[in-house]
Amino acid sequence: MTTHALDAQSLKEKKRSWVLRNRFLLLRRSTQLLVLALFLAGPWAGIWIVKGTLTSSMTLNILPLSDPFLLLQTMVTGHWPELTGLIGLAIVVVSYAVFGGRLYCSWVCPMNVVTDSANWLHRKLDLKKGWQPKKHTRYWVLAMTLLVAAGSGSLAYELVNPVTLLHRGLVFGMGFAWAAVLMVFLFDTFVSRHGWCGHLCPMGAVYGLLNTKSLLRVSAKNREACDDCMDCFEVCPENHVISPALRGKGDDTPLIQHRDCTSCGRCIDVCDLDVFSFTHRFDTQLIQPTSIEPGPRDPVATKAMGGHK
Repeated sequence: MTTHALDAQSLKEKKRSWVLRNRFLLLRRSTQLLVLALFLAGPWAGIWIVKGTLTSSMTLNILPLSDPFLLLQTMVTGHWPELTGLIGLAIVVVSYAVFGGRLYCSWVCPMNVVTDSANWLHRKLDLKKGWQPKKHTRYWVLAMTLLVAAGSGSLAYELVNPVTLLHRGLVFGMGFAWAAVLMVFLFDTFVSRHGWCGHLCPMGAVYGLLNTKSLLRVSAKNREACDDCMDCFEVCPENHVISPALRGKGDDTPLIQHRDCTSCGRCIDVCDLDVFSFTHRFDTQLIQPTSIEPGPRDPVATKAMGGHK
């Protein structure tokens, strides 16, 4: 066995602990619970740190935050938001445009827990990938929701928006929200893997647009060490964003620059060879090539993931 092969085998045998393989997942869940706790503290305990919901809130009676998707719908109905709403919109748009639009999807949105759970069950049941809408479908859904709002003069989509229903339900009581949550869970489990967040959610489309030039990026800096185990493709909710960075050659940037990346950190979690890391969009330098040569692709894993190349 060659030295390169021995090095690769040695690293693969040093599996991370469960905590290390889930550290960013645990951080995301903690963040989502903290956000929910801040909203629940008022109605449940009378401690009004945050008033409102994820669509429109006021923190400590000072900081307004407004969801850009809701404000877009409001504007096309012909109703101009109040100054507080516009200030809240500006704060949210600038923050996510700078730090990463789809951070909202993986670190804040309560539906992320539902869709991640559905994906976990999908993999445990070893189900096929299922129906996969075109990658731009969510933008067509976004356009349709705005057209409906403009035509009806109302926030019609918010009556069925699973994200809005779930968060309001958790704060004020579930009611019909259970049905919306269950539908998304069943859809992602049995119909389309990562279907809701990955292909349909118009709110995710808005935050994806804000993610176009954001600073926070995941980088496959150590891509020379990749042994094609496909673990990153398996756990990534938007796995089409990985290939350009991971499979790049020569001067191709190792940065994942696609706006669909949610910066969830799952690829960093599961990679025992430390291929991925968080960085910023101006960090285009690769780590010096390691002594590990990429191993042969696992045909079983490749087939299971739909033949990524």
